[in-house]
Amino acid sequence: MIVQRRVVTAVLAAAALLVTAGCSSDDGGTADSGGGLTPGNSSAGGTESAASPSEQAADEPPPAKGSVKVVRTVTQDLDSPWGLAPLPEGDLLVSSRDEGTITRVDEESGKKTELGEVSGVAPEGEGGLLGIALSPDFASDHLVYAYFTTVSDNRIVRMLYDENKPSGEQLGSPDTIFKGIPKGYIHNGGRIAFGPDRMLYAGAGETGQTGLAQDTKSLGGKILRMTPEGEPAPGNPFDDSVVYSYGHRNVQGLAWDDKQRLWAAEFGQDTWDELNQIKPGGNYGWPVVEGESDNSKYLNPIAQWHTDDASPSGIAYAKGSIWMAGLKGERLWRIPLDGTKASADPQAFLEGDYGRLRTVVSAGGDKLWLVTSETDGRGSPEAGDDRILELEVT
Repeated sequence: MIVQRRVVTAVLAAAALLVTAGCSSDDGGTADSGGGLTPGNSSAGGTESAASPSEQAADEPPPAKGSVKVVRTVTQDLDSPWGLAPLPEGDLLVSSRDEGTITRVDEESGKKTELGEVSGVAPEGEGGLLGIALSPDFASDHLVYAYFTTVSDNRIVRMLYDENKPSGEQLGSPDTIFKGIPKGYIHNGGRIAFGPDRMLYAGAGETGQTGLAQDTKSLGGKILRMTPEGEPAPGNPFDDSVVYSYGHRNVQGLAWDDKQRLWAAEFGQDTWDELNQIKPGGNYGWPVVEGESDNSKYLNPIAQWHTDDASPSGIAYAKGSIWMAGLKGERLWRIPLDGTKASADPQAFLEGDYGRLRTVVSAGGDKLWLVTSETDGRGSPEAGDDRILELEVT
């Protein structure tokens, strides 16, 4: 039986929520007294606020409908889970931010087997062992990539996974492919993912030093794109640089839609959290602007949320929508897409049922994996926390 955090009497699965609180980042930003969430416009130079329903064109597609339900709890009693990587045969690898370990979870039974501890991880604040990803050639090279915080920086490594060795000894020594990403007590970013182009993308936070985000020579406050060996990827917008987009505060969500377009979720400070459609060389405004602006120099978000409603971490694409895990918001957001814009107001699901939600990953088709985050020092853990849940979307 799935244990829910509290009994809810209203069905949250169908209605888009219009909320009135402000939005904070996961680092405890102060509240704003503004209104609710709004879809935005992220086209280059697009600076107008989203139109009200009465102002929208008559031929605009009707609001998309969708729902999600929890099928089961795959496993529980995880300590500070952060990254999740599905293995080809169906099992799951999950990283522990604070323990610095990677664990294999049997997808059917929920049995946990520790692969080993990643050497060099120095957990502190929001830093530690964060995102993990499998090599595009994992079936032949068995390489697991990880983004983590050391005593001096954030870096990306790759390790050989040998499941024939004893539990706890299955990870090879980390081979550092990229280092020197600024670290901080907060805003370390940490999400990594291989794109359809087989290049490695990473969300790097600005560590609380806001000026890094607009400096294209700095790696802080950026989305980075590199080869599997850590070199600047061919076609990057800045010469001999891994910087792909900039003007970010703290990106922890990366996903591609069915047209191979990149989307990113970003923590705001006091006013707006964001979902952005990422363009090479795009400037997303931080710290000059937060959320939408009327300055054509900055790309506007597709959707934005006020304090307490999101604090977005992982995102995934499934069934024509982006699904976004909310930490402080303690809910899963669905943002239906029409090309590079939201086709309808975001919908919220699972509000408060499982506490803070850290990572969501597509399992293909109509299935998602969802990781809770109550044991990260900012939640209120209960018996069984933290969990991996299997979701079905329609």
